[in-house]
Amino acid sequence: MGIVIVDDNATNLLIIEKILLKAGYTDLQMVSSAKELYQLLDMHSPSPAEVPVDLILMDMMMPEIDGVEACRTIQADERLRDIPIIFVTAMGDSNKLAEALDAGALDYVMKPINKVELLARIRSTLRLKYEKDWHKERDKRIKYELDLAKQVQRSVLSSPIEEDGIRISAVYKPSSELAGDFYAWYPIGPNRYGVILLDMMGHGISSSLVCMYIYSALKDTITHICDPEGVMQGLNGRMNQLHQSDSLINYYFTAIYMVLDTEERTIEYVNAGHPAGIAMLDGEVKLLTEGCCAIGFFEGIEVTKGVIRYEKEARIVLFTDGLSEWLDDEEQDGIAKIQQGLQFSGSAHDPEGLVERIYPHDKSGAPQDDMCLVMISIS
Repeated sequence: MGIVIVDDNATNLLIIEKILLKAGYTDLQMVSSAKELYQLLDMHSPSPAEVPVDLILMDMMMPEIDGVEACRTIQADERLRDIPIIFVTAMGDSNKLAEALDAGALDYVMKPINKVELLARIRSTLRLKYEKDWHKERDKRIKYELDLAKQVQRSVLSSPIEEDGIRISAVYKPSSELAGDFYAWYPIGPNRYGVILLDMMGHGISSSLVCMYIYSALKDTITHICDPEGVMQGLNGRMNQLHQSDSLINYYFTAIYMVLDTEERTIEYVNAGHPAGIAMLDGEVKLLTEGCCAIGFFEGIEVTKGVIRYEKEARIVLFTDGLSEWLDDEEQDGIAKIQQGLQFSGSAHDPEGLVERIYPHDKSGAPQDDMCLVMISIS
């Protein structure tokens, strides 16, 4: 345990040093002023080093810089603010002691020093510091693991498709938490593609794990079943496998899944409780609303498939409610803004440009939900 003793009185330094040495604290450093303490803590260095200090015992009344001011300065340094400070003082003024505690000190001991009291307060303060350091290290480890989980999530998202007659790509703006949005597309036969966008309930670790669970089954389900009705029934069965009779939470997700046939020029889809996708078919706009309830709500679900056709070209935009809700304002709802932006952009396949055009940059605060937009262009 590294303990620094700060006192302008050499006798006090000697007394405290002897008490601590006798109690088994051997890693001690003595300084006689706040300036010396700043030097020891490497506070004025442009690239300060980590200082192995676990506790500061500091006199309150010192020349030039008193203990309260020194405490405030240390607390203002992010690198040092977690070092606990105990004042050792002869000042009995309760207002001054309250000021010291407000400045960030954890405790104080009155002079003349009572050895038993001093050691008890040191033990208590170091115990609190140990617990705080343990929580900081755990939080750091959790953050590292969450960042790794985010990278894994991003790595399994489908890469853009740019082939003759069809282009599929996405814009994804995750919130600060682990994401619950997921998109994927797979070739499922000659000139046929299965495309899905889903939004898992909630955020964080549990929703992310459920999302990855669905991903593990997604490719086989889509490529083997293909038909939108069958795919949604299959995914609903997968979600029901997670349900437990004594659980208060049943996970579910909303989704749009579609099969694109560029030869037959058909789009078959199911909307499972998701915001309506927008399709521009030969210049006409259609909302993709046919389908069923969200996946995972009920053991058995009735699914209605929508089928739409086009002659020459089609552009489809799918999005999660994180985007549409972020675009909502008093004058116009988010879906209408996306539809307007899609019509304005003509035939260009530019999901980034579409989001940039409609994104409310003047809106205060940060989005609380993941935002995802998938664009499909067929010609």
